[in-house]
Amino acid sequence: MTEPRKPRIAILETGAPPSDLSPEHGRYPQMFTRLLGQGFETRTIDVRHSAPPDPEAFDGVIITGSPAGVYDGDPWIDRLLDWIASAKGRTRMVGICFGHQAMAQALGGRVEKSEKGWGVGLHRYDVQATEPWMQPPLSSTAIPVSHQDQVVERPAGARVILASDFTPFAGLAWDDDAISMQCHPEFTPDFAAALAEGRRDRIGADRVDPALDTLRGDNDRDAVSQWLRTFLRG
Repeated sequence: MTEPRKPRIAILETGAPPSDLSPEHGRYPQMFTRLLGQGFETRTIDVRHSAPPDPEAFDGVIITGSPAGVYDGDPWIDRLLDWIASAKGRTRMVGICFGHQAMAQALGGRVEKSEKGWGVGLHRYDVQATEPWMQPPLSSTAIPVSHQDQVVERPAGARVILASDFTPFAGLAWDDDAISMQCHPEFTPDFAAALAEGRRDRIGADRVDPALDTLRGDNDRDAVSQWLRTFLRG
């Protein structure tokens, strides 16, 4: 009996973790490959140095986080935004953190560096609408975050699926084939803690110390990981 074909997922790499953290925790594509598990075939494409792929060659794409801002004007960012706009509807699309912001910007929204400052630690979001792929269903979800930028204007046609007072547009969905989240389900609490600690001078102890405390609590990474696997299977 022939085994079913594994969904082919392109991981669009848009940035890298600090070099001192990569040996232990891996790069972002490795984190997503671990998150998805054995049921997927993944291919990494570093879109900072290579053109994004033919979207129809893959069952889905994941756009990773990055220290860059979608408004920076770098040629690779503009190329990615154009690709998102043209690829929408031609493959299943998931954006995480920078990827969330890039999808929002490319599809008619607006992203800014938030006046609220850094979001770090474990943030809890209210589930605004339960989509079919959100199994198991949750009323709220707690996931590691690390960001300064936020979506400040929702794209027309996007549904808000996750929200908090700090991040009103924390999760978005378009039609049945595109979703994005500000949080980092691919981050382990250990990695999120090391990342915040390494940015202590930039973020400030008054925000880092409480964030580290939150990361010792329970999180919903397993459930959100299952959401993403279900979504990408279609």
